[in-house]
Amino acid sequence: MSDVTVGVVVFPGSNCDHDTEHAVASFSGVKPVMLWHNDHDLQGAKAIILPGGFSYGDYLRSGAIARFSPIMKEVIEFARKGYPVLGICNGFQILLESGLLEGALSRNRDKKFLCCRTTIKPVNCSTIFTSRYAPDNVLNIPIAHGEGNYFAPPEVLESLEEHEQIAFRYCDASGNVTPEANPNGSLLNIAGIVNPQGNVLGLMPHPERASEKQLGSDDGRALFDSLFTHISGM
Repeated sequence: MSDVTVGVVVFPGSNCDHDTEHAVASFSGVKPVMLWHNDHDLQGAKAIILPGGFSYGDYLRSGAIARFSPIMKEVIEFARKGYPVLGICNGFQILLESGLLEGALSRNRDKKFLCCRTTIKPVNCSTIFTSRYAPDNVLNIPIAHGEGNYFAPPEVLESLEEHEQIAFRYCDASGNVTPEANPNGSLLNIAGIVNPQGNVLGLMPHPERASEKQLGSDDGRALFDSLFTHISGM
């Protein structure tokens, strides 16, 4: 039986593409393939990952130019057909710019770039990205961003909660969702959301940087495991 292929998109300025490739390749039966931003061929991928970094130098605003790259036309169509798309950090920003997710990301509350470990908790464990987690899990996952402050109009926030689209929230080490545990000022302590169909996830923390014990935490590994278990059955 051949390996399931997962596409990792590479934009000019991506800096987590090979970290993500390494994390994907560490799973048996899963093969990463690198997709250049000018490509139109998704090479048979069953899932697409938009990695972190500074696509196109983050000119204009984060993700604004990447949204119009040739590969994104294919990724948007891929997502609209119901296939899984995961956006990490800059990838989350691109998903918002592309309209695949609602809301926006602005400068961190304290106007500083944050590169540190943080704790998050899964809010909805029934998505294709979170099925390997339990609601009481507290995950040690690094962040590295300057524009991770999630905001949206009140009606969008209400809809996210009503339809269980909030996938992860920032929390303290005991799992309490508090203002003090919020590193960047995101409304409702949001660290990640899914689209209404549940096949597109964007999150600011970096699960690929917490995918094996040698990195200090493997709490991000279950996210990839959840996704790869899903696509292996497609």
